[in-house]
Amino acid sequence: MAKKKDKKTGLLSVNVTVAENRRARFDYHLEDKIEAGLVLTGTEVKSLRHGQCSLNEAHVSPKEGELYLFNAHIPEYQQAGKHLNHAPRRLRKLLVSQKELDKLMGSVTREGYTIVPLSLYFNGKGLAKLQIALGKGKKEHDKRDTEKSRDWKRQKGRMLRERG
Repeated sequence: MAKKKDKKTGLLSVNVTVAENRRARFDYHLEDKIEAGLVLTGTEVKSLRHGQCSLNEAHVSPKEGELYLFNAHIPEYQQAGKHLNHAPRRLRKLLVSQKELDKLMGSVTREGYTIVPLSLYFNGKGLAKLQIALGKGKKEHDKRDTEKSRDWKRQKGRMLRERG
């Protein structure tokens, strides 16, 4: 996770990943990736600018014809008062085009896919974006194969470094 903080303010700069769901690549076969906007409050954005967020237990689900991010943890902004702060695990609406929404909803209902949040970042314009993907759950033997291939790549890299 490349985090570049401004020395004066301590805030994250633009085009920097705030949070990443590393477990998603291990648990799912990921296919179509989509960039979605988020409806956030002011204190949530300030908390994200300080690099505070967790997508580990988060998931995306349709609700009333819209997509929502469930269970993402954005901690309260410490400098704000109690009456101005947000709930850390509240529902957050995702902003996607109607065409993308129809495609995602169809895949989830008909084909048994899951919508997985991958990473949360600020784009070039300074807007918070969430990268989501359609994923099919891996079986236990698929996870073991992934682990074996990762270990083999690591060993191969070590051997190449030792030889030359």
